[in-house]
Amino acid sequence: MSRNHAGIGSRAGAVLAALVVATALGAVAPAAAQTIAVRGGTVHSMAGAPYVGTVVVENGRITEAGPSVAVPQGARVIDASGLHVYPGLFDAGTQLGLTEVGAVDVTNDMSELGEYTPHLQARTAVHPSSEHLPVARSNGITHTLTLPRGGRSGGFPGQGSVLSLDGWTVEEMDIAPSSVMVMDWPTIRTGGRPSWMGGGGERSYDEAREEYERSVAELTQWLDAARSYARSVEGGATIPRDLRLEALARVTGGELPVLARVDAERDIRNVIEFAERQGLRLIIAGASEGYRVADLLAAKGIPVILGPTQSMPRGADRGYDEPYANPGILHAAGVTIAFATFNSSDSRTLPYEAATAIPFGLPREAALRAITVAPAQILGLSDRLGTLEPGRLGNIIVTDGDPLEITTQVRHLVVEGREVSTMDRHRELYERYRARPKN
Repeated sequence: MSRNHAGIGSRAGAVLAALVVATALGAVAPAAAQTIAVRGGTVHSMAGAPYVGTVVVENGRITEAGPSVAVPQGARVIDASGLHVYPGLFDAGTQLGLTEVGAVDVTNDMSELGEYTPHLQARTAVHPSSEHLPVARSNGITHTLTLPRGGRSGGFPGQGSVLSLDGWTVEEMDIAPSSVMVMDWPTIRTGGRPSWMGGGGERSYDEAREEYERSVAELTQWLDAARSYARSVEGGATIPRDLRLEALARVTGGELPVLARVDAERDIRNVIEFAERQGLRLIIAGASEGYRVADLLAAKGIPVILGPTQSMPRGADRGYDEPYANPGILHAAGVTIAFATFNSSDSRTLPYEAATAIPFGLPREAALRAITVAPAQILGLSDRLGTLEPGRLGNIIVTDGDPLEITTQVRHLVVEGREVSTMDRHRELYERYRARPKN
């Protein structure tokens, strides 16, 4: 899923050489899932009141959790006495695994050629050895929704994949390869790049509106074509297989929700109207001006995945607290919210994006749920993620305090039943220079 097709042979050779070097250095695959008992900590299951007890994980899933659970014979025991046990944190929108160094084009694989590639899954381009994964993981993020990126003029750039942040291969990381269909929603923009930068400069509103309507009409045509394709297949017609229409038919049939990244009030209203007209299951991502339509979102039952709160207001005349207060207003209105960084290198800041909203109206429990339980509910994965209950994946963090506090450290990590090191590139460099000779 790449824009960079040149030099494939040379890159393949480089990858092979890197693998040889890794083997020569004694690279070790992630440990197989084992029986682990996290014992003696204060368990915040997110499914009831906290308790001091034990959580047991076998074959990658939680089998027992409670205040009087016995440790199975032969289990690997993690002593959490005096510590806190939480479900792994869920960043509900990132480019983790799809980008390494933003300024180095060859390390970025977020976009495919063309605006209509709905059959592609983000997971196929994920690089499991990305340095960003352990950085995010060491701060408690154990799973994420990785999203493809498209253009800004409308389209279906592909499907988002939910992945655990540990594994040699993407198959080892898979939780839900096809979770959402990303839809690039067009917006009416009169501004543009100035002519001296190679752009067309300012446009009239009528021109911008005309382009917007063409983009919406094109989205409609693709969805209509998907419905027609599905009817033909169900009717037994012999037609060539079309992977793009086959993927979109899952959207028009209600199987796969659509995730639209929109921020402005007008765009939120427009995409809601479009989704209703087309009969789509809609998830809104971004929603910087969601507070302006909070009652509408609540009435329609549309969940929202919010972007970073640690950001600037959308306009010069907006209040300084606009991004901080937005989550609390949406929550108070009854909207189901989750948080996402929509980033890779900044995914580690996820808990602090949620925490920033607390002094501005979002209850602490709601902030914590927005990075654990709520994303799982929004994506239809609450039977596998979000709580420390039997049957859920063994994605667990053990901390020395509240994960929303910046001073808190993650002491132990369990990802799909494997105990994983908290070491990352940041800590490695810190330890190296901390041990630098004084003379």
